[in-house]
Amino acid sequence: MSDQDAFERILASLYDAMLDDAHWPATSALIDEACGMQGNALGVGEGPKDDVQIISAGLYYRGERWEDLEREYLDIYHPTDESVPRFRQLPDSRVVRTVDLYTEQELQTSPTYNELLYRASGQAGLNVRLAEPDGSHIAWVSADPVAPDGWEFTQIMLFKGLLPHIRQFVRIRQALVGAEALDASVTELLDNPRIGVIHLDRRGRVMAANDQARAMLRHGDVLSDRGGVLRARVPADHVRLERLVADALPSAGVAVSGSMMLRRISVVPPLVVHVKPVGAPQMDFGAQRIAALVLLVEPGRQSRIDPSLVATALGLTPAESQIAVWLTEGKTVREIAVETGRQERSIHWHLQQIYHKLNISRQTDLVRLALSVVEFV
Repeated sequence: MSDQDAFERILASLYDAMLDDAHWPATSALIDEACGMQGNALGVGEGPKDDVQIISAGLYYRGERWEDLEREYLDIYHPTDESVPRFRQLPDSRVVRTVDLYTEQELQTSPTYNELLYRASGQAGLNVRLAEPDGSHIAWVSADPVAPDGWEFTQIMLFKGLLPHIRQFVRIRQALVGAEALDASVTELLDNPRIGVIHLDRRGRVMAANDQARAMLRHGDVLSDRGGVLRARVPADHVRLERLVADALPSAGVAVSGSMMLRRISVVPPLVVHVKPVGAPQMDFGAQRIAALVLLVEPGRQSRIDPSLVATALGLTPAESQIAVWLTEGKTVREIAVETGRQERSIHWHLQQIYHKLNISRQTDLVRLALSVVEFV
């Protein structure tokens, strides 16, 4: 199989995983095979560079999740891992070797490097930090190369070439978590009231839209659909939107996913637009089909969530339920700390108390629980 064939297979699998993360293990295995590495870990954190809190992490070796090793690192080694402060300061998208994140002395004495990474076959891995505009951070780390002679140039280039697509995978998953639409099919998304959804055909024309998307298109302050074609209100944004849609369609060759922000003519926060390809059956016989999915996310849209309802349903204190509500409404730990005049570590302490009470370990699980007991506008 050629490198291009492997790349296209990975993208196709990645786009399936965007809608259903049950596909991620298979996607991760494809990446391992194509890049010639023994495994890889993908994590997401939030907060300033010097105080990033991990909110999601997964360690996979050829498609099999190593949860025991994952928990051992997070619970025991991560607090004292000498490489963490240096990793947090890496420029966006710069790929570095694991050994370059430790000093010569630390390579001899570090428990993380000499114990955990030795057992995890990660001493010769690759590391990259992807910074997001909302303050979140994506960490993608490879295990050691399979070949005893180390990394080949083509393997490293493929690893780097996948970076924007890994970033996009996380963005789409985050958007679907926020819309409580995890694992929904392309068709089922049309019934979701928390996010704008548009189906495009192979020419990029609107086939269907849910109520939220239709309301945005009718209002037209940021996006419209003249003649069935999506148009951004701001001319410069429209040029970028055209390219984003064109890149996601099959006529573009290798269809790719992308995101952008559309400015409004009012002072309302901009609209976040995600566009992803939708895989075609082997033979569609020329029938009209969904070729691309458009997700419209309004960062400023607030939900009516009663903290007392959340407290009663989940067994939380008033302070804990208020933090749960704010996180569900999209606020970050930093924003909550600023608004309440508290230290971020105080918010994180409350968050850990919540996790313990609810027997969960991720913010996405908390958001899902909070959304399950409230009604959105």
